[in-house]
Amino acid sequence: MTEKKRFLQSLSESLTLRFFIIGFLVLLMLIPLLMVQGVVNERSYRQADILNDIASTWGQYQTLQGPILLIPYVDHLINMDTVTDKNGETRTITKDVFEDKTAIILPTELNINVNLREEQRHRGIYKTLVYTADINLSGNFDYAALVSEQEQRRRYQWDQARIIIGLSDTKAITGNALFTWNEKQIALSPGTRLPDLIETGFSAVLKPSRLDELNTQHNFKLQLSVKGSEGFKFTPLGQNTEVHMTSAWPHPSFQGDILPNEYETGVDGFSAKWAIPHLARSYPQQWVMQKESYPLDELTAGVNLFEPVSLYSKTSRAVKYGVMFIVMTFLSLLIVEVVTQARLHLLQYMVIGFALSLFYLILLSLAEHIRFLHAYISASAVTVSIISLYSLAVLRSKWRGTLIFFLLTSLYAVLYALLQLEDYALLLGSALLVLITATIMYVTRNLQK
Repeated sequence: MTEKKRFLQSLSESLTLRFFIIGFLVLLMLIPLLMVQGVVNERSYRQADILNDIASTWGQYQTLQGPILLIPYVDHLINMDTVTDKNGETRTITKDVFEDKTAIILPTELNINVNLREEQRHRGIYKTLVYTADINLSGNFDYAALVSEQEQRRRYQWDQARIIIGLSDTKAITGNALFTWNEKQIALSPGTRLPDLIETGFSAVLKPSRLDELNTQHNFKLQLSVKGSEGFKFTPLGQNTEVHMTSAWPHPSFQGDILPNEYETGVDGFSAKWAIPHLARSYPQQWVMQKESYPLDELTAGVNLFEPVSLYSKTSRAVKYGVMFIVMTFLSLLIVEVVTQARLHLLQYMVIGFALSLFYLILLSLAEHIRFLHAYISASAVTVSIISLYSLAVLRSKWRGTLIFFLLTSLYAVLYALLQLEDYALLLGSALLVLITATIMYVTRNLQK
């Protein structure tokens, strides 16, 4: 066997053994990575608990329903029965039956204007986005057709007619809500008294003098300020519903069953408009409560005040790439060994692996206090520096240590790109795996059996 063949065989056996041992070390590095992931999850759950606590005291996700008009009435029915007496004679007996019923009427026109004033609430190191919604409702009801259809046999109880407006978290209402009916202010009362129809909200009793013009439209207005968090939704109950929503928050995420017809977003905030006809929903414009039932919340639309990816989700994603980066770092060190014929002890590989795992813990602890970009730069600078200096001391060569420094710097630059380019993370990650495979194939191209 020639000297060259002996060298290649020795190199083959050495690399094969080191590949297996380094593979075992990579699996071993899963332990610190999993521990770091546990810390990230624990901090994330704690943040979620605190955010939920803030939302419960400030205001929950708000959904606006209504208004709807309820008009109680007594329906006069005449039952006719045919009876036969003992002499075989038949006769008809009539009987008056009176039934209590309630007519439910939805607005003909419904205009909703909402301005969401966002602000940050802090508790310790955690902060959350909340808002105060300034709501203006206007529109009209036209129930003349309902009354004139069967007014001969119906006795409407105008003194019990009332307006119901639904709001999912009424305890977050701020200030006084002003409601006007035909330009006259009416006091609002807490509760809907119809939880099967609208669970939470408030109502207003309409006096007879305001309901006596049966052949005209009746206009309403509502001014309301309410606190909330995460987002705001509405139900398009009008025969024609038009909604205009604005906010200075630049990251809207439109939710619900119908997207806005028009919207604009920018650094100064967003503006969105909906125009929704009653044909988009499955329930009618008016019905009798005792005969029919419809879910008024089956069709909703609105917006979430979307916050960019949180530091915990970014850190968690970074940890998920941890194994790949440990493999790439070990592979880089192995390539340096092959090219320079230097040798690293397996314990030194393990120390470098733990240093790589420590990066994520440093990143998390810093990102909770400073911007994620600054935390990432600081954590990567610390990790790259200590590994490069350690490699410099172990390999006893400045250019080898410099090579390790540039390789690690490139790796962490790629990792940051993966975290930022969320839509292209899979593509970039796949490209990295191809690069790793190609590199391994290149390093092992001359190995002999």
